[in-house]
Amino acid sequence: MIRPRSLILATAAALLAGAAAVALTPPAQAAASCANGYVGLTYDDGPNPSTTTSLLNALRSNGLRATMFNTGQNAAANPGLVAAQVSAGMWVGNHSYTHPHMLTLSQSAMSSELSRTQTAIRNGGGGTPTIFRPPYGETNATLQSAASALGLRTVTWDVDSQDWNGASTAAIVQAASRLTNGQLILMHDNYQTTISAIPQIAAGLAQRGLCAGMISSSTGRAVAPSGGSGPTNPTTPPPGNGSCTTTYTAGQQWPDRFNGSIAVNGSSNWVVTVTLRAPQRVIASWNASISTDSSGLVLTARPNGNGNTFGLTIQHGGNWTWPSLSCRVG
Repeated sequence: MIRPRSLILATAAALLAGAAAVALTPPAQAAASCANGYVGLTYDDGPNPSTTTSLLNALRSNGLRATMFNTGQNAAANPGLVAAQVSAGMWVGNHSYTHPHMLTLSQSAMSSELSRTQTAIRNGGGGTPTIFRPPYGETNATLQSAASALGLRTVTWDVDSQDWNGASTAAIVQAASRLTNGQLILMHDNYQTTISAIPQIAAGLAQRGLCAGMISSSTGRAVAPSGGSGPTNPTTPPPGNGSCTTTYTAGQQWPDRFNGSIAVNGSSNWVVTVTLRAPQRVIASWNASISTDSSGLVLTARPNGNGNTFGLTIQHGGNWTWPSLSCRVG
């Protein structure tokens, strides 16, 4: 049957109006998605060869970021997975080296557990953590003092998923449903039930107007992510006013080294932290003032009057991975 022209036009107009309404919906939802604040999804005891990749894939595919409290011995054994955590947009925290009952140790042994983990994570490309979760949640003033001496804030959790105690996926999802603004949930890297819970956790947070955030090293609470671009050490929010971002561009390559250019946007008073992957080292730099920590893997770059783009020559030692970057306003 041939429809009257007026009916066809009316139908087309209705379809266009409907399409416009659909097109406007996602931005409106996105603007309201974090209306009720931020929560901290945390995963302890990684990285693990059998589960970390699946965990990261599940988080990324569901649009979630989380904090990975790595043990030093696992980070040292699996440096590529530490780098993968950062590349996936996750934050990395310190969870001791061997996961002992820390309160049974001397203060020097406590410090060793923490400092060795800092080194292992940094060597894997995870930056330098600024938050520490004590194994089993056991802490006291002595341990907190040892952590503070290394620039670490001690954080525990508000909600325990009980995944370590055999909780089902449904029970883990139910535990996450109790989170409120600023709170942290304890989960672990190495349980399939925990990985399987991620899609439902993501849906539940979205329904309640909550987003997965970072853990502030100032307050120990979950807050909106801030600072940096690309692989970063985002456990430290940028101090001061304003923010900046970085863009890495690969340059010329040789058999033993490669060049990279780093452009800074958003501020002319910037401080960029560049984290290399062992056994890399910087053998030349230009257009910035560069200082290096004792490991030689973490560099701090500041403007030297030559603009907001600087460069590095990195002797790769067999590791061609680009450095991690974070930026803050100085």
